[in-house]
Amino acid sequence: VQLQASGGGLVQAGDSLRLSCAASGGLFSRSAGGWFRQPAGKEREFVASIRWAGGSVDYSDSVKGRFTITRDNAKNTIDLQMNRLKLDDTGVYYCVMGFPGYYDSPADYDHWGQGTQVTVSS
Repeated sequence: VQLQASGGGLVQAGDSLRLSCAASGGLFSRSAGGWFRQPAGKEREFVASIRWAGGSVDYSDSVKGRFTITRDNAKNTIDLQMNRLKLDDTGVYYCVMGFPGYYDSPADYDHWGQGTQVTVSS
């Protein structure tokens, strides 16, 4: 499976941004998908996940109510709509796919995209 993330950029606090992840070469529709992020100098942290059927999602407390994760199994994409962005949302965002035991554990995902930078300025 290959994952290609896009949509990052430089925005101001309060703005919105939409990240997209395109998957190829694997059983996309059967895999769970999600997003992690890594602020500079910090460890990777869970952002959001979505089950293969798309009916169940999870969010970190820091993004709940502001971010929305969706997937399109026909297009093999996983999107992350980010609203009301904050300075703390700055980091490299990675899309992931796999069959995790724990959806918020980075070690449980087999496939990672290359990352896309999101920078939120004041």
